Amino acid sequence: MPVMYPRLAARPAAFSLAVALLAASVSAATAQKKYDTGATDTEIKIGNVEAYSGPASAYGVIGKTEEAYFKMINDQGGINGRKINWISYDDAYSPPKTVEQTRKLIESDEVLLVFNALGTPTQTAVQKYQNSKKVPQLFVATGASKWNDPKNFPWTMGFQPSYRAEARIFAKYILKNKPDGKVAVFYANDDFGKDYLTGLKDVFGDKASKMIIIEESYETSEPSIDNHIVKMKDAGADVLVNISTPKFAAQAIKKSAELGWKPMHLMTDVSISIGAVMKPAGLEASEGVLSAGYLKDASDPQWKDDAGMKKFMAFVDKYMPGANVADSNLPYGYAAAQTMVQVLKQCGDDLTRENVMKQAASLKDFAPDTLLPGIKINTSATDFAPIEQSKMMRFKNGQWEFFGDVIGAEIGG
Repeated sequence: MPVMYPRLAARPAAFSLAVALLAASVSAATAQKKYDTGATDTEIKIGNVEAYSGPASAYGVIGKTEEAYFKMINDQGGINGRKINWISYDDAYSPPKTVEQTRKLIESDEVLLVFNALGTPTQTAVQKYQNSKKVPQLFVATGASKWNDPKNFPWTMGFQPSYRAEARIFAKYILKNKPDGKVAVFYANDDFGKDYLTGLKDVFGDKASKMIIIEESYETSEPSIDNHIVKMKDAGADVLVNISTPKFAAQAIKKSAELGWKPMHLMTDVSISIGAVMKPAGLEASEGVLSAGYLKDASDPQWKDDAGMKKFMAFVDKYMPGANVADSNLPYGYAAAQTMVQVLKQCGDDLTRENVMKQAASLKDFAPDTLLPGIKINTSATDFAPIEQSKMMRFKNGQWEFFGDVIGAEIGG
């Protein structure tokens, strides 16, 4: 009869147990870290498309600010130990070029996500493509209301207050302060401009056909819009709602002053940069222009003791020395990049594209350093509009002055 040695017989069982424990620990480690294309133990690839040239090149500084912000984060050790690899291309604000550059980012560079890419017509050109590829089109740098459509476009999310919401605030202001006004609406002939027109009519309602006496659109390819300004003045308008990008906004202010036309002038917040718009137009000519804002003005002394602004100024001094802090695109880029970092921090070691969108849709009362006090970022699975508050402001003595209370832009009517 064969002799059974207990010690030897126990060995296979012990070995099996060791293998099982090892497999479990490997499995646990694997479960803790999840990656999609563009993320590893050491790196997170973030793509961006920006108008560094072309008719909207004034916005190019946004991309440069974000690049500098991510460099600062990398210098501080990165996010959960991972460095950001920032890849940004110029599309010259041209939709065909946007398509080309976005495909390059996703298919060649293999980025995890595309962040804060600029422009309504340009980003519209890639929205379906990115959603079909399931690559986050995150914190799009335009206020088109179409970015808040999680049901149909679950991979797209905007950042700033929507154009339509801001237009509603303008309309409320006009109704309260100039109820018998003759309104001229000057707008870009694209989704950006049309969103504002819709927002005005949301609030004007039945009065719209009576109040809006002229709707004048322009193309971004036009070298000058002087003829449009002359036409609106000649129509007898005493209120101008100016829905144009920086270059044309500056031209509109300048031409109105040359003509001696002084309507109540309300201008989209995408063109409130003192450095890129008001100074080129002429500070005297810009006096009294109205807008609505949600960002602190880094050149305004009222913020000199503000904790968030101190952090922003320290960042500029070290990472963007010599930059024009009067340009509102700097605090905008800073706020967007800070929000992106917050989302990635929330992702932890689950750096899948699905989790990036989940965390972006789970922001609660997040307040970037450069947003106005009281304005906070909130998102949910059904609300892809991060910022839905703003405040009216007036350009006076070379700077923007806020007045009134913070207004919840989601409140219409």
